[in-house]
Amino acid sequence: MARARILLLGADGQLGTELRRSLSPLGGIVPATLAGTLDGQPCERADFADPGSLPALVERVAPDIVVNAAAHTAVDRAESERDLAWRINADAPGALADACARRGAWLVHYSTDYVFDGNGTRPYREDDPPAPPGVYGASKLAGEDAVRASGARHMIFRTAWVYAAHSHNFLRTMLRVGAERDVLRVVADQVGTPTPAALIADVTAHALQHPPAGSGTWHLTPTGQTSWHGFAEAIFAGAVERGLLPRAPKVEPITTADYPTPAARPAYSVLDTRRLRADFGVALPSWQDGLGRVLDQLARDAG
Repeated sequence: MARARILLLGADGQLGTELRRSLSPLGGIVPATLAGTLDGQPCERADFADPGSLPALVERVAPDIVVNAAAHTAVDRAESERDLAWRINADAPGALADACARRGAWLVHYSTDYVFDGNGTRPYREDDPPAPPGVYGASKLAGEDAVRASGARHMIFRTAWVYAAHSHNFLRTMLRVGAERDVLRVVADQVGTPTPAALIADVTAHALQHPPAGSGTWHLTPTGQTSWHGFAEAIFAGAVERGLLPRAPKVEPITTADYPTPAARPAYSVLDTRRLRADFGVALPSWQDGLGRVLDQLARDAG
């Protein structure tokens, strides 16, 4: 793909921050945020709670590629904010996709393991029937459907358990709480694949440099699987090894029933990535290697 004009939505978020890095060699990035500022400087404003405002933004920026890293990701709050979650996760992507279709622009959109019910016993494939257990997953699935129905050229990447060296996520919460407590209780009966935002961003850049012949949906996570308990123990072991924590707290396993939440969590959300690896020729790291790279970054930043 020739040097492109890229509209990056949600540019200040966990994934958007990594996409600013990975997409910069591909062309000129026009960032957009809800506040209309980025790192203290003015940028484009994109209010996903007002989907009708987004087509005008696309027309004004006139991008070759739109990358949508914005979403309502507060899974529990979505249960009590259904209308807001639907506007942000379903209606807004549909409006963006329609605008991209009119311009002939590519749309990159991200979705989630929560489109599945979590009762599976093998990694979910892209064509497995979705059955979201709550509002968040249902709104994200509706967003996928709206993108597909628009006729826009698109790539939808479903991912899971996203974290980074920055922003608010499980890794950073564990490092903060682990420094304060001797014992933690973490859910051990939910299984998935922790995914660094940097990996999603790097694969996105690769996919845009080697675009597929047609639109599609791909699953994007590292390889392997673990529980939240296993992820926490690996975080603490790696943090101690790198001098990020003086000692590892004891991590006691608990069940989902021991930690009730407003939204149901999928018990099993491992995604099958064979289609992604075949179509784009990418080698995916293990989740352990992905974690190691993020912890290495934190150690470098701390040093």
